[in-house]
Amino acid sequence: MAKRYGGKFSPQDASPSSEQPARGQFDRARVEPAGARVNLLFLPAVPLVFLSLNDGAIGMTIGLVAAGLLTAAAFLLREGLRAEAAYNARRTARRPAFPRKVFASLLTGLGAALAAYRTEYLNAETAAQASLLAPVLFGVVATALHSVSFGLDPMKDKGMEGVDTFQQDRVARVVEDAENHLTDMTDAIKRAGDRQIEARVERFQDTARDMFRTVEEDPRDLAGARKYLTVYLQGARDATVKFADVYARTRDAQALTDYSALLDDLEQNFAARTRKMLLDDRSDLTVEIDVLRERLQREGVRLD
Repeated sequence: MAKRYGGKFSPQDASPSSEQPARGQFDRARVEPAGARVNLLFLPAVPLVFLSLNDGAIGMTIGLVAAGLLTAAAFLLREGLRAEAAYNARRTARRPAFPRKVFASLLTGLGAALAAYRTEYLNAETAAQASLLAPVLFGVVATALHSVSFGLDPMKDKGMEGVDTFQQDRVARVVEDAENHLTDMTDAIKRAGDRQIEARVERFQDTARDMFRTVEEDPRDLAGARKYLTVYLQGARDATVKFADVYARTRDAQALTDYSALLDDLEQNFAARTRKMLLDDRSDLTVEIDVLRERLQREGVRLD
C-alpha cells in the first residue's frame, strides 16, 4: 500500500507527539471587507469637483457640497462593512450603535440629488426655473441602489440572550485595551525588519485573540483571564518595543532567541488558560445537565 513519506524534518510531519498543530502565517486570514468596489465610490467626487470650479459661486458651492457628501458616504460605507465583518466573525455581538451603511446610502442619495440639481440650475435661466423633480428621482434611485448593493447594517444583537450586559460591557472594555496592546506590538515589531519574527508575533496574537473570543462568549471567565489580558499583554508589548529597538540597531542573535523564547512561553500559557476556561465551561454544562436529569427523575420522567 502506498504511504506518504514523512519524517522529523518534513514540512508535513504528522507526528502523534504534537498536541496541537502549529499555526501558519495565514491562519485565520480574513479578506478585507471594503475592497475595490468601495474604493471606486471615491472616484465620482473627483470629476465633480473639477467640473464645478468654473460654474460660478452657487454652482461651485453645490458641486463641492455634493462631492463632499459622496466622499463622506464612501468613508461611512467602508467603516460599516468592516463593522459588519467583525459582527459576523463573533458568536456574540451587539448591533452597531451607529448604522453606518444606512447613513452612507442616505448621503449617497443626497449627493446624487445635489449633483443633479447643479445641472438643472446651470441649464435653467433663473434659479426659480430649476426643476426639483429630476434631482429627487436621482436621489431616491441612488439611495435604493446603494442599499441593494451593499445591504443594511445588522439591526439586532446576536447571541446576547441571557447575557449580563453589565459584565459584557466590562469585557468589551478589557478586550478593547488588549487589542490596543496587540496593535502596539504589531507597529513596534515592524521596526525590527524581520519577516519571520513578525509572523511569530502574529501567531501569538492569534492565540491571544482565542482567549478574547472565549471571554466574550462567557463573561464569567473575565476574572481568571484579566491578568492575561492586562498585565501579561502589557508586558509583551513593552518587551516587543524594547526588542525592536535593540534588534533594529544591532541584529543581536541572542536578543532574537530570547524574544522568541518569550513568545513561546506566552503562547503556551495563553493557550493553556484558554483550554482551562473551555473545560470549566464544559464542567458547568455537565453540572447543569445532571441537575436537570435529577429533577426530571424526581418528577417521574424516565431517561433512557
